[in-house]
Amino acid sequence: ADEATYNLHIIVRFELEQALLAQDLAVGDLPAAWREKYQEYLGVEPRNDADGCLQDIHWSAALIGYFPTYSLGNLYAAQFFEQADRDLGGLESLLARGDFAPLKHWLNEQIHHRGQCYTASELVERVTGQPLSHAPLVRHLREKLGPLYGL
Repeated sequence: ADEATYNLHIIVRFELEQALLAQDLAVGDLPAAWREKYQEYLGVEPRNDADGCLQDIHWSAALIGYFPTYSLGNLYAAQFFEQADRDLGGLESLLARGDFAPLKHWLNEQIHHRGQCYTASELVERVTGQPLSHAPLVRHLREKLGPLYGL
């Protein structure tokens, strides 16, 4: 998966986990179900199981049920990035110059300093003035990938 498709990958994994846990899907049927979901959501089929349901260690290590937190992290990161960009007056130019100090200071003051004082939902509202939203991530993906793919 890449930045554009990673959240769809997470949805595939989560839906298959739910089916496995509900015993609606047998483990032996997982490779075929994975291929079907990938075709449905991403329009591609993995070449083999190593590129499909066995592509990482999560399930083989019995790590089940937390994968959606990766998508949550993407949502929070995009929303915090937009706010840092507004507060710092052009984050991209700072980063392009290799000047990470303002961002580090912003993160320390806005995020790290407040660790375990608020729930994630409370923190994102306090920092950005808005509840968690998909919109910043969608904007980021469109701005970054739109020109590449002519979208």
